[in-house]
Formats: sequence, C-alpha cells, structure tokens
Amino acid sequence: MSGQTILSYFSLILFVLMVGTGIIWFLDVFHLSKQRRLKADQALAEFDARNERLKAEGIKRDESGRAALEANLLRQPTWIEYSGSFFPVIALVFFVRSFLYEPFKIPSASMEPTLESGDFILVNKYAYGIRLPIINKTMVHVGDPQRGDVMVFRYPEDPSTNYIKRVVGVPGDKIVYKNKHLTINGKRLAYQPMADFLDDASLTYIKQFSENLNGVQHRILNLDNRPAYVPDPDNFPQRELCTYDIEGFACSVPAGHYFMMGDNRDNSRDSRYWGFVPDENIVGKAFFIWMNFGDLKRIGGFQ
Repeated sequence: MSGQTILSYFSLILFVLMVGTGIIWFLDVFHLSKQRRLKADQALAEFDARNERLKAEGIKRDESGRAALEANLLRQPTWIEYSGSFFPVIALVFFVRSFLYEPFKIPSASMEPTLESGDFILVNKYAYGIRLPIINKTMVHVGDPQRGDVMVFRYPEDPSTNYIKRVVGVPGDKIVYKNKHLTINGKRLAYQPMADFLDDASLTYIKQFSENLNGVQHRILNLDNRPAYVPDPDNFPQRELCTYDIEGFACSVPAGHYFMMGDNRDNSRDSRYWGFVPDENIVGKAFFIWMNFGDLKRIGGFQ
C-alpha cells in the first residue's frame, strides 16, 4: 500500500565517493605528480651522468632506456589512476542527480493507474527550488508545489525513505474527503466515470474515474469493498488539524506543509494516515516515465 521508492543512502554514498576521489585527484595534481616529476628528474640526471661517464671511458652508451625510465617514474599508482578517472564521472552524476534530474523506480500500486509498479520515472529536482544535496536545504526558491503535481518527498516518519504521491492540499487548504469524494476549500471536485481498470496482479476490475484537480485531469481508482473511513490514523504532528469520522476525514493544511494522496485511493497509505509533508522533505516533481521493462508503451509523460 505504500508509495515508497527504494533510495536508501545512495546520495550520501555518491557524495562520499565524489569527495574521496576528488581529494585524491586534487592531491595528485597539486602535490603527488610534482613529487614524481622531481624523482624522475633526479633519476634522469643520474642516468645522463652515468652515460657521460661511459662515453668518456669509450664504452657504448645506453640511450634507449631513458624514455622508458621516465615513463615508469611518472606513471600514476593504480589507486590514483582509478580515482582520477572516476572523479569527473562521479561528480557529473552527483551534480545531475542533486540539481537536475533523479531516477526512481515505482515499487507499489499506490499511484495506479497513473504510475504502475515497475515504472522507472524521472524527477525534476529544480522545479520547486535548488536545494543543497544531503541536507535538502533550499538555496534558491523557484516555485511551490501545486495541487495535482505528482511529487517525490522524504517520508515524514522515516526521512531516509522516499515516497511518491499526488499533491492534494497546499498550505492553507481545507481538505474534506467524505464517501470517497474530495472537496477542497468548499469546492467539490468534478469526477467522470471511466471504463473499469484491470489490475494485472489480482486480475480484478476496479472502478476508475477522471478527477479534475486544480485543472489537472488525471485518473483515480476506487474499490467498492473498501470503507470510506480511515482506519487507525497515526498520531502525527499537528493531528489536531484533522477530524475523522465514519464517512472520511477533514484536514486543514498548515503553513509550510502539503497534503498528499495516492491515485489508487483505497490502496494507498498517505497523508490520511501519517499526516502532512513539510517543505524541507520535498525531493522534486515527477514528470516522465523513461522505462518499464514489462510494457514499453508506458514510456512518456504523465499528469
């Protein structure tokens, strides 16, 4: 039921590798290579002096070994050579992942039918601002998440895990979800019935609707056999801003926070259960499916 994506500590590992290989590269360029050059010059001077002595004694000189000796003395140790080769690649990957685009894999059905398990997606890392990697602090504000955006964020209960859901409520919104129907700030959302969705995993058909959320037309799923109420919501921060009853719930979104829901409404553990997503947990805006090995037709953009 979760919408988590498996990232673990990859960004931190990538950062450590970049710093480590970068330090080695820096030391080699500005210190170690100069030491090798100095040793090579000394050895070559001795080589030339020996040849001059041989010449003076009328002995044939060995000139062929000079270039090989120099190349051998200037050759980088293997560990430095590999570090120097990997550093620009790791730095480029880190920069792209941190500031431009980051790939994720969808592991669950919580965002069906928009995103399916096995979809590989791209997330725009600068859509909502340029953030410092690792600590995720905003350096340059670009924009704010809007209702209808599909957003990746750090799970509030475990920030080392990334989730993906749709933004339903922005700061200041009053979200009401009664009998599986959304009302935002007193305006009831428009729904259009669609052909039933076939769930390949269970080989069952699920009711499908087109939902208009802030002008974003997208599909949602509802299961007839699931209740409208939210069973056992967590005691999350600012829980007092939400009320629950047998028909559903109502929440007021606090400043600097967002309310998230999965498109597979009865098969998604989201803000209804664990609360609001703070701004500092935002990772980026999902916008493109770049691969699904089970269905290549899914490649492309989505809403």
